[in-house]
Amino acid sequence: MSGFNINNIIRENIKGLQPYSSARDEYVSDGTEMVFLDANENPFENGVNRYPDPHQRSLKSVLAEQKGVKVDNILLGNGSDEVLDLIFRTFCEPKVDNIITLPPTYGMYKVLSGINDIGNREVLLTKDFQLDTDAIFASVDENSKLIFICSPNNPTGNSIEEKAILKLLKKFNGLVVIDEAYIDFSDKESWLKRLDEFPNLIVTQTLSKAYGLAGIRLGLCFASSNIITVLNTIKPPYNVNGLTQRRALEQVLKPEVLKHEVTQILKEKDRLLKVLAKVDIIEKVYPSDANFILVKVNNANEMYDLLLKKGVVVRNRTTQPLCENTLRFTIGTIEENEKLITALKEIA
Repeated sequence: MSGFNINNIIRENIKGLQPYSSARDEYVSDGTEMVFLDANENPFENGVNRYPDPHQRSLKSVLAEQKGVKVDNILLGNGSDEVLDLIFRTFCEPKVDNIITLPPTYGMYKVLSGINDIGNREVLLTKDFQLDTDAIFASVDENSKLIFICSPNNPTGNSIEEKAILKLLKKFNGLVVIDEAYIDFSDKESWLKRLDEFPNLIVTQTLSKAYGLAGIRLGLCFASSNIITVLNTIKPPYNVNGLTQRRALEQVLKPEVLKHEVTQILKEKDRLLKVLAKVDIIEKVYPSDANFILVKVNNANEMYDLLLKKGVVVRNRTTQPLCENTLRFTIGTIEENEKLITALKEIA
């Protein structure tokens, strides 16, 4: 097991920080109807005249039950990007510390390292898009605070092998952040099941993908209560607005909708995989545990432009390491996927 100690990696200025105490932090409801004269709000009811619950209690309660964790293992943010930024600002000292990222991967890790003035040590995945643990450990030093793993990985679509992740969790003295934005499309088990086993594990998820709530920007962070407590110290008091909380709660209380839509997306993905394998201009179709498919073509830049002219927008990933001449296709509706197939056949 690693020699992980949360007190060894929290920034010194954060350790002594007193979080802002909002009006609603000082009052805890017991269910009694109260007159609120504490927060200088407009008293005339219009549905949003009151500040939202700063701790998102109702939403967290449902998520905790569904995800099999405790409420104090959850932090919510304005998209996963805010959650990731909070992690940077809590644990990484600018101009001193560094993180490890594993390209090709989600680009926001690198952007946030730049914004926070944190060194980013990139260790390429292997040719089959798996972790090179020896190279990762060779890049780690005493100032390495975070390792970011996206699984299923974006843009490649594959899941990262459990054995390699376990090796990092057991030997790395910093935090291992596993980004599970696409976990609902995978038959692999979430790392949420192992939060109690590894104090240096953080799992992030989102309601933007499978839940169909990209427009409300709600990110989920799961970790030990010690980690969540310190992250709560620096998060803005009302970071998740009331409209977002209510819309998210409505959606998570409809697990049958999630199941139905994920099933439809996976069915369409299987159909698309079979079709793409027979399209002459596609040289390789990569396996996917997500709601998208990465393909290799002869000239990704040209293919991207040709698809655009036919009214189909895909993602060109050719500039990413190990992804030369690749395009990423998100799984759409039956009608949208048919337009993609038709366009590809016409181009061929």
